[in-house]
Amino acid sequence: MSAVRRLAHRAPAWAGDALLAAAFAVLSVIDLLGDGIGGPAWVAAPALGLMSALPLVRRRRPLLAVSAWAGLTAVLALVVASDGPLLVPFLGLFLFPYGAAARADGRRALLALPPVWLAMTATALSAETFVWGDIFFPAMFGSLFWLGGRAVRSRSRLTAELHEAAIRAGEDHEAGATQAVADERRRIAREMHDVVAHSVSMMVIQAGGARRILHRDPGRAVAAAALIERSGREALAEMRHLLGVLHAEDGHPPEFAPQPRLREVDALVARARAAGVPVALHVDGERRDLPAGLDLAAYRVVQEALTNVMKHGGGAATEVRVRYGGDAVEVTVADRGGGALPVRLDGSGAGLLGMRERVRVYGGELHAGRRAGGGFEVHVRLPVQDEDEAALAAGARS
Repeated sequence: MSAVRRLAHRAPAWAGDALLAAAFAVLSVIDLLGDGIGGPAWVAAPALGLMSALPLVRRRRPLLAVSAWAGLTAVLALVVASDGPLLVPFLGLFLFPYGAAARADGRRALLALPPVWLAMTATALSAETFVWGDIFFPAMFGSLFWLGGRAVRSRSRLTAELHEAAIRAGEDHEAGATQAVADERRRIAREMHDVVAHSVSMMVIQAGGARRILHRDPGRAVAAAALIERSGREALAEMRHLLGVLHAEDGHPPEFAPQPRLREVDALVARARAAGVPVALHVDGERRDLPAGLDLAAYRVVQEALTNVMKHGGGAATEVRVRYGGDAVEVTVADRGGGALPVRLDGSGAGLLGMRERVRVYGGELHAGRRAGGGFEVHVRLPVQDEDEAALAAGARS
């Protein structure tokens, strides 16, 4: 049955109309060859032939089809004597009013009703004994099929509107997601700008200090120069990251201040606890300095994950785990679910989308989803590379 339905759905509309016209032609021949027609065949044959062709125009000219059917039915009733209802006019009573109601626009569909009642009136008047019911009941059947056609048209239009609304909603969602990605990239770029500006400021200060102590304490001057070199390399790496992320200036003034680091996650967890969220922090491995941009990205992941716990998890009991590995730093934020605390921690507002964009910049991996025992978990792995290698990798991904 499903194969038949698929075939019918794929078949063009004119094929169905042609098949229906062929069926009407066969029924017309049956009417002509039967004993029911007692009038002139030269009138009945053309009338039934024209009526058999009406299915071919019922889609493009629905009102013309129902009017032609009504006129031919009246001619057959008044001119051609028959012992009972003919098959083609009888089936047309249901087909053509329905088609006109299903395809005509607005009030124009009402024009299909008068021809139906006139045809049934002519048929009743041609009978040997006139009965009012011979007008009312057949015409009411035709009117009911007309109402069915209107209902189908209304439902079809509603379905089309809902489909169009769904398409628009999908486009709006896609546009919103694209805008969110662009906004988050600009925010990341601003923060990278702050990191670079802070590094350059420190380099200037250190260079000035090294110049002043160069003759008095060459050892300290060499140490300062090494620090300047390290800061410069980090600034260069972050600048390359910045060029890979920033596509257009957004007009936000830079803030020449150091950004938060993963070492400050204790303070972030403390603020969450102060807001009423039971958060446990675990740090595996020895804390060490990370590249400035990557350090900030890891911190922001924890911040956004805790924000989501407060916003969507209702302040459920949460565990934050930071693991310092040899070649990567991993951050996991998992809540148990079932909380009911209507507060939130300040974050960027981009949620998982912002996390994913941050992690992508540094070639990391993000896994987020519901836990088997309830709650939600975010796990991020950020590879700790040499500054130049990280910058080259980011440039290749961009």
